[in-house]
Amino acid sequence: MSAEDDEIDKSSAPLMEHLIELRTRLMWSIGGFFVAFLVCFFFAKQLFNLLVIPFKWATSWAGLDPEKVELIYTAPQEFFFTQIKLAMFGGLVIAFPIIASQIYKFVAPGLYKNERAAFLPFLVASPILFLMGASLVYFFFTPMVMWFFLAMQQSGGEGEVQISLLPKVSEYLSLIMTLIFSFGLVFQLPVVTTLMARVGMVSSQGLADKRKWAIVIAFVVAAILTPPDPVSQIGLALPTILLYEISIWTARMIEKKREQERVASETEKAGDNPAEQTQAAPTSLEGTGSGTNAG
Repeated sequence: MSAEDDEIDKSSAPLMEHLIELRTRLMWSIGGFFVAFLVCFFFAKQLFNLLVIPFKWATSWAGLDPEKVELIYTAPQEFFFTQIKLAMFGGLVIAFPIIASQIYKFVAPGLYKNERAAFLPFLVASPILFLMGASLVYFFFTPMVMWFFLAMQQSGGEGEVQISLLPKVSEYLSLIMTLIFSFGLVFQLPVVTTLMARVGMVSSQGLADKRKWAIVIAFVVAAILTPPDPVSQIGLALPTILLYEISIWTARMIEKKREQERVASETEKAGDNPAEQTQAAPTSLEGTGSGTNAG
């Protein structure tokens, strides 16, 4: 084997190790998602009935009988594909800790110890914040949105035709999934901005100066991600603005901690280097002596 071939083998060995490691992590992630998908598909009807509970709450708020909530499907295969979509949604949520841990295990060997220590808390905070956003959707905003739509019904009577809301199973699932993903992603804002602040990409002052633009963008994003009703749009924009303010506060805390660490490091370096102090002392003595001689 020539020297050139030997050099190629040496350079390709780490690449092959990374590819094998990547394959292992992908297999664990896909396997975890597939198992969670099968479990969720087996309980798809129960999960869908669980997601319909906010609709029942909205029906009760509208003065209707929550026990008579009815959803329909107009194509033979619609409810089947809805169950598949629901199983994929639930499987992704359940398997997220496994997927995130596999990503961390793949990336962690290339990080310094302090970088791993900084990254790990955000890996824990991210799913917690997502669940907080999803809980807000489930317990408050979905009932509010459905109540808003139910209020448009007509009971019928003199001069009026009866207009009743009969949502399709696929459309109701799409609505609640869109709201959950929208709020879940928005609740990641403190995580993203805090990470950017740690690496110096943003500053608390810069975030504060762009506050008015952030408010405008929050309402624009809310109008894009949510259904075309003011309740859900305002309901997403206001938490986004609040999370932006929290991001400014966390960035300020990171900057304050970084400054304290810098001062402590400089103090420690000064204490560990007495040569500078020794050189400074004769200088002051020489100055005193020269002043005496001048006198």
